[in-house]
Amino acid sequence: MTQNERQLYSTALLLSLFTIFYNVLEGVACTWLGYEDETLTLFGFGIDSFIEVISGLGIFQMILRIRQHPETAAGKFEIRALRITGYSFYVLAVGLAAGIIVNLLQHHKPESTFWGTVISSISIVVMIWLVISKKRVGKKLGSAAILADANCSLVCIYMSLVLLVASAVYQFTGFAYADVIGSAGLIYFSVNEGKEALEKARKGNYLACSCSHESD
Repeated sequence: MTQNERQLYSTALLLSLFTIFYNVLEGVACTWLGYEDETLTLFGFGIDSFIEVISGLGIFQMILRIRQHPETAAGKFEIRALRITGYSFYVLAVGLAAGIIVNLLQHHKPESTFWGTVISSISIVVMIWLVISKKRVGKKLGSAAILADANCSLVCIYMSLVLLVASAVYQFTGFAYADVIGSAGLIYFSVNEGKEALEKARKGNYLACSCSHESD
């Protein structure tokens, strides 16, 4: 391995670690503020961030593995992380669905969605930077796995956009069902993410992603 390749793998590991720690902070902030402001979309977004931490740990281990042995299959830790991630997304989807039903029956509206607007805006900027940075490293290394991870991170941007739109609409118009619709959007992406994670676990690699072909 050349010095340049070692530096690129080090960068990939640092990006992976940043993703993990960022999602921990984001998860804490979103669940706390979502609970305080009684906004289901923000709270659900926080739970999603914690699930992404589990996925991130698997990605970190994957980078360590391919740095040493690029052609080897995913190890037990990576497969386990994928399975836990997949089932956790399904649990999140069920929880959000239950929350939507309760909110509709009780005609509940959030206290405020200000923090949802702020956090989602920050998340979009951070995730775009991560996607671009991971793609740059993946292309230079010629690593399909790192490129697939970068492309799959696009879903985090889509979910942030859902939170942003739902939060902004409610904050500026008071539309009663904005939070419920936003939560439904998170359910859609959670189910897809859960399905993809379990598919990756079944195939034993990180390339089973619906957006993995967008590597250009």
